[in-house]
Amino acid sequence: MSADSSSPQILPGATLGVLGGGQLGRMFCVAARTMGYRVIVLDPDPLCGAGHISDVHIQAEYTDQAALESMAKQCDAITLEFENIPSESVRFIADKTIVYPVAESLEIAQNRDIEKQFAQKAGLRPVPYAAILSEKELQQAADDVGFPAILKSNTLGYDGKGQFVVNDVAELESAFEQVGKVDCVLEKKINIRCEVSAIVARNANAEMANFPVSENQHRNGVLHLSIVPARVSEEITKLAIENASILADAMSYVGILAVEFFVSEDDVLYFNEMAPRPHNSGHYTKDACVTSQFEQQVRMMCGLKPGDTRLMSPVVMVNMLGDLWLPNWADIFAQNNIKLHLYGKPEARPGRKMGHFNVLAEDVESALVVAEGVFSKLSDS
Repeated sequence: MSADSSSPQILPGATLGVLGGGQLGRMFCVAARTMGYRVIVLDPDPLCGAGHISDVHIQAEYTDQAALESMAKQCDAITLEFENIPSESVRFIADKTIVYPVAESLEIAQNRDIEKQFAQKAGLRPVPYAAILSEKELQQAADDVGFPAILKSNTLGYDGKGQFVVNDVAELESAFEQVGKVDCVLEKKINIRCEVSAIVARNANAEMANFPVSENQHRNGVLHLSIVPARVSEEITKLAIENASILADAMSYVGILAVEFFVSEDDVLYFNEMAPRPHNSGHYTKDACVTSQFEQQVRMMCGLKPGDTRLMSPVVMVNMLGDLWLPNWADIFAQNNIKLHLYGKPEARPGRKMGHFNVLAEDVESALVVAEGVFSKLSDS
C-alpha cells in the first residue's frame, strides 16, 4: 500500500475525477472548481447533486469498465466519494491514472472485522468483539462477548443500518436472521459518554494535518450534530488525533481519513470505525477552519502541502434530513451566525441528508443553544 512519493504535483487547470455524485462529491466539486480544476463525476444517478456542478457527468454504474476507462483517460487524478465503491473498479482505474485512496485501504474500511483487526494490530483499542461467520458461531460469540451486545453486519452498514442491540442468545439468533445470516461482528455494548471523530489528511509524501476533534450526537443511528471543540479532556483529544494518524501511516494512506471513537464513562477511548473519505462530522470545517476537509481532499490527491486546519471559531454543525422538509428558511436566516449548505437533491425523503447548517459562536455552549433552538423550530414547521 505504499504511495509514490515522487509523484509530481497536480496543479490548477488539470482535471480531477470523483467516483460518486452525492453531497460529498458535490462539495468536493465546489472546492476543486474554486481552486481552478476541471471536475468529472461518475455516478449512475442522472439527478445527482455533484453532476449539476461538475464539468462532465458520466452517467454509468461504478462497474462499467468503458465508463471507467473514459474517465481515467480524461483525469489527472481520481478520488472516491464513499467507501462502497467496488475495489475492483479502483484497481482498474489505478492501472491507467492516479487514484486515491487505493483499493487496499478501501477494502480494510469495507469490512468491520478486517477493519477492527487492522486497527488492533496498529495499536488502537476496538470495543471487545467476536467475529461471526456462520450460525454455529453465535453461541461462542455470545460467551466471549456477553450481553448486552450489538450485532453489526460486516459490510454495507452505515447510519445505523444492519445493526441490532441484543440482550440474550434468542435475540442474537433473531437479529442474525434479520441481517440475512451474512458475516457479522458482535460488539460488547459499553457505557458510552460520547462519540468523537478525528479527521486526518495525508499526502503521498507522508505529510499530515489533523482537524480539530468533533463530539458527535446521533438520532436514530444518524448523525444529528457535531460540536467542535469536543467537550472531552485534553488527553482524549490528543489520543484520538494520535490514533487517527497512526492508522493513516499504517495504511500509507493518501487522502482524507475520518476515524470514529467511543469515549466510555470511565474515560477509555475505543476505536469504532473509519471512513476513507471526507465525513459528515467534518462538515463544520467548511466555515470554521482555515481549510475545509474538501479543499484538503483536493490538496492530498494532487500532492500539495496540507492546508492549515486551525479552528477559527467554535462551531456546531446540524444535519438537515428529509424528515423536516420543507423548513421555514426564515428561521435560519433570522440568525446572523448560521451558514447554510444545501445539497441540491431534488426529492426529500425521511432520513435522507438534504443539507446542514453551521452555527459559529464565541463558545460551543452558545452555539449549541442557537443550533438546538433553530432545529426545534424547523422540526415544528
